[in-house]
Amino acid sequence: MKRRLLLVSNSTLYGGGYLDHCQQEIKQFFGDHVKKILFVPYALKDQDAYASIAREKFTSLGYQLDSVHEAADPVEAVKKAEGIFIGGGNTFRLLKTLYDHKLVSEIQRRVLMDGVPYMGSSAGTNVSTISIHTTNDMPIVYPPSLDAIGLVPFNINPHYVDPDPNSRHMGETREQRIFQFHEEPDTPCVLGLREGSMLLVEGYKATLLGSTNARLFSRGKSATEFAPESDLSFLLTD
Repeated sequence: MKRRLLLVSNSTLYGGGYLDHCQQEIKQFFGDHVKKILFVPYALKDQDAYASIAREKFTSLGYQLDSVHEAADPVEAVKKAEGIFIGGGNTFRLLKTLYDHKLVSEIQRRVLMDGVPYMGSSAGTNVSTISIHTTNDMPIVYPPSLDAIGLVPFNINPHYVDPDPNSRHMGETREQRIFQFHEEPDTPCVLGLREGSMLLVEGYKATLLGSTNARLFSRGKSATEFAPESDLSFLLTD
């Protein structure tokens, strides 16, 4: 399998600017052979403004960035893409718009069959997985399916937040929400990516990168912690 993925928990880390915390990983990921990135801004309402922010950042890193929302034919734009970056925002809006433009299967084909590098951040990471069942977002619109692009055989929860033992908030924690997901049968593993963490996938190899640990939830098992540089390749074959 030719897939190459960089799945980032968050676009902005406290104290820094847009994608500052992962810009070295971005440059290493896309390298010198990719000159132009196709950006997908569908997760936010103001796509022009979002594309402008992304374009400024990628230009500073040495890449040309085109936004798919500016293309006359979005499917043709994906077919010609050298690299793909899907940004964050509302996951339901993002997935619905991907389905509306018939891009789900085309992105999957380009990444898995042609080896086009795919970067996702937050919502863009959510839609790279099996489904968006473990997103934190509100269903402000309704995609035709919760099935996502399926570039990896598990789910991810970006922006994962640990339970605060001193909190007086009585609602469910993120941990409890994921446990509820696993009360349903045949549910996949969920990788909780804390802010500052990201997953690099190259074929059947997966490595945790970034500055924070990740937490893995598996149905019927206790959650486990993984530090940066951990080999998580088993998630791609289990």
